[in-house]
This record gives sequence, structure tokens and C-alpha cells, in this order.
Amino acid sequence: MKSTALLSATALALIAGASGAFAQDSAQIVRRADVTFQPLNPARGDASPQAGVLWGDIRQDVPTGAIIKFAPNFSSPPHIHNITYRGIVIEGAVHNDDPDAANMWMGPGSFWSQPAGEPHITSASGDEGATIFLEILEGPYLVQPTDQAFDNHEHPVNVEAGNIVWLDTSDVTWIDQPGAEGDDAVAQIAYLWGDAKGENGTFLRIPAGTSGTLEGGDKMMRAVTIAGDASVTLPDADAAETLKPGSYFGSESGGSYPVACEADEDCMLYVRTDGKYTFASL
Repeated sequence: MKSTALLSATALALIAGASGAFAQDSAQIVRRADVTFQPLNPARGDASPQAGVLWGDIRQDVPTGAIIKFAPNFSSPPHIHNITYRGIVIEGAVHNDDPDAANMWMGPGSFWSQPAGEPHITSASGDEGATIFLEILEGPYLVQPTDQAFDNHEHPVNVEAGNIVWLDTSDVTWIDQPGAEGDDAVAQIAYLWGDAKGENGTFLRIPAGTSGTLEGGDKMMRAVTIAGDASVTLPDADAAETLKPGSYFGSESGGSYPVACEADEDCMLYVRTDGKYTFASL
């Protein structure tokens, strides 16, 4: 099985100045409803996963974030990828593991990483299929046969949502997180990969009915809505915009973003940054 995805979009980043004075003229939002989807593997037709890019270009050697939709009861043949990718389940349930492994279904809010060169299959459970966020730090993203397998010395990671470790304000040492210790209304952090002084990815959980200000570090930040309806105000905007799961906001020139979580359920963002960020609850 060989395929190259034919997708592209503008790369976006969010960089915050150390002085607290933010230049945000390039701040942008990509709403899930506005994402254009096309087959990840055109040779498979309607059976192919559908991919829509939020930032980057999955055909090029650049960081890329994309939304992938799997048809009901989808299951891939065994295959490898030429590069490592990370996945987060937004809707439905996904199994991603060795071809001979028993099914381990990961529901919304689950996270996994798939090392380059390792044979695996990916499946979606149920009649409604599944939707995920997929991220690569380099490209292009290729699907290749298992006879090209290789060992890149990385280990796969599968973390079901119920096993995510959430940290309160008092537990966080590598991410600046203002807030009142022990307050249930304070946002929480879950560390996923990387380190605080370089590239990293975390979950940020904002309790329903609360709000705060999200600010990036001194290099870059991207944020994708994974759960809940997050209301985000862009600089110089007349009003806030509600971002459904699978939406994205960011800027190449820095930013400070008021973010509110509507009252129905907690909101969860995947925050991708190069260095520290803050979320100050209001």
C-alpha cells in the first residue's frame, strides 16, 4: 500500500513576547466547519480516511496538524509510515497497534504516538466511525508497505483518556500556571510529550463555565480544540467565536487570547508550543 496525501494549508504559530506586549496582526482561526477534506489515500476511494489540514503541508517537510475522519468500522491493512506521528481522538474510538495485537479501543481524549517504520494497523469502532487530530513535526507523511519496515528506536505510546494524568496548579513546575491552589475552577494540565525548554505538547482542561487568558512563550504556540465548545477572542475582533472540537487558533507573531468554556462540559485544548505558556484563570 503506497499513498501520498495531497493536502496543504498555511502554517501558523503563536509567539509571545517576553515583555507582555504582543503583536497579533496575523492571528487566525480555522473552524472545523471550514476545513476541506479529501482522501488521504485516493486509491481507496470512499473507504479512505478523509484528511483536512489545519496548518502546514502534509506533502512537505514541515510541521503539520490535520483532522482525520475514519469511516464506520474502518480498518487499515498493516503498514508503516516514514515519519513519526501523534494522534488524539476527538470522536468515536480508535485502535492503533501491532497487526496481531488485541483491540484496545481509545475513546475521545485519548493520545497515542506511532513511531516511524513500525508495522501497525489503525481501526475505527462503531457505526459512526471516528475523528482524530494528527500531528507530524516533519514530512512528508507517507503510507508504505510493511516490507519497508525499520527500527527508529522510538517506542509507541497508547494512553486511553481515563489514564491521562491531570496536574493541578501546585503540581506544575515546567509550565507557568497562575491560579488558586485547590480551587476546582482552576484549569489543569496533562503533559504528553517533549520538555518545557523545547518543543512540547500538553492538554489544557478548562472547567465548564470558567474563563481565562492563554498566553504563549517566547517562541510559538498552537491550540486545537479537542472537547467542549471553547469561546476564543482574537485580537481586534468585535466578538468571541465559539470553536467546536477539531478547530484551531494561532498566530505567527505572538498573542494573548481570552478563552472561555461554555457551561455544558469541560473544554480540552491540545496546546503545542516551543517553551512555556500560561493560562491565568479569571
